[in-house]
Amino acid sequence: MERKVLANAIRALSMDGVQQANSGHPGAPMGMADIAEVLWRDHMNHNPQNPEWADR
Repeated sequence: MERKVLANAIRALSMDGVQQANSGHPGAPMGMADIAEVLWRDHMNHNPQNPEWADR
């Protein structure tokens, strides 16, 4: 999936979370979505099929 698509998904989820909580400010999560996408894709170890994975 393209990086910009993932960053925009993070933005949309951030807006939804703030809206549902009826509290907070979406500015920081929306502004840092590109940073979060790079960290998640390039630097963090994750395996969605194994959430109990040690050393992740």
